[in-house]
Amino acid sequence: MTHTDARVPQALDPPPTGRRLPLLDVLRGAAILGTLMTNVWIFTGPGAEWGALASGSSTGAVEVTFSVLANGKFLSLLTILFGVGLAIQYASAARRGQPWPGRYRWRALFLFGEGTVHFVLVFAWDVLMGYAVTALLVAWLLTRSERAQRRVMWWAAGLHLTLLGLLTAALLTSPDTDDGGTVSPEVVDLYAHGGYLDQIAFRLENAVALRMEPVLTFFLLVFLFLLGVRLFRAGAFGADETGRRLRSRLLAWGLGLGLPLNVAATLGGPDLFVLARYGTAPLLAVGYIGLIGVVVDRVRRPGPLMTGLTSVGRTALSGYVLQNVLCVLVCYGIGLGLAERFGDTGPWWVVGLWAAICAVLMAGSTLWLRRFPTGPLEAVQKWALRH
Repeated sequence: MTHTDARVPQALDPPPTGRRLPLLDVLRGAAILGTLMTNVWIFTGPGAEWGALASGSSTGAVEVTFSVLANGKFLSLLTILFGVGLAIQYASAARRGQPWPGRYRWRALFLFGEGTVHFVLVFAWDVLMGYAVTALLVAWLLTRSERAQRRVMWWAAGLHLTLLGLLTAALLTSPDTDDGGTVSPEVVDLYAHGGYLDQIAFRLENAVALRMEPVLTFFLLVFLFLLGVRLFRAGAFGADETGRRLRSRLLAWGLGLGLPLNVAATLGGPDLFVLARYGTAPLLAVGYIGLIGVVVDRVRRPGPLMTGLTSVGRTALSGYVLQNVLCVLVCYGIGLGLAERFGDTGPWWVVGLWAAICAVLMAGSTLWLRRFPTGPLEAVQKWALRH
């Protein structure tokens, strides 16, 4: 092909219908609530968003457990699922014979705008901006051959692992400092007592440092996007025997390798933090796809938990932003200020906060979908792209 905006070939055999795959909604819901398992410690820690750069690793049994189970894992899962969504939209364009990327480029650019607003007004560790940039590249790659896509996918993996190895080696060989990863009192006070506009100004002034994660993990994002595309095309999310067989393999390999490696990397201390979050975490994320898939396969009558996860998955963008807004209002001084008030009471209030916000999101999204077909931010996005 010589044009990026090309007609999608029909020979790619997209799914015969446009029906939703129920497992994907459950996985998205789990990924959204799972990212909060990591982010809640950022909101409640000293210095909040900036404090996460200084602290590096988890301390205490409860936080270590959360880190082993969640840190980077659900972010990787969410990234894989974003690649799946991209593959579904490409398949939809194939069924209609529409040009690709076509209007999808505007959708990715709009997502970048949403991420920018989210970063400035709500949360410095936004993922939407990085997803938007990666989506533009991968959307173009989908017009290339399967061989070219595989080549890019494994080159991206190799480059990411090389960069990860260099960063980890630098951390292991760097001299220890005496500050113990502490955050300056001024930054701690900013989030505990500072004004909202002051926090926005701080994010903008330190945007380069706070936006380094999507830059450093760009090759990982490309790999996981393309992995999601491959898993979707292989039928890993279907309700048939092929899907169940693939999910069983993902469960065995993902948990069999990912869990012990993540335990070792997490317990290895701050020098292995980068390796744990960006190296071993994707393995466990693959295992989560298999594990959640096996559980969903065995559920005959969905209960409140399954219904709630499905609802959050169907309103994933709104849920992702809302959970961060709720954490800001609960934890920072511009709201209830509980991060400072409960800072010396131990980790269990953080666990309780995570559980409470999860319950609010599951109940709220379920009630919302009884009246509206999509989440509020999803509806805004659709409206904007129609005009």
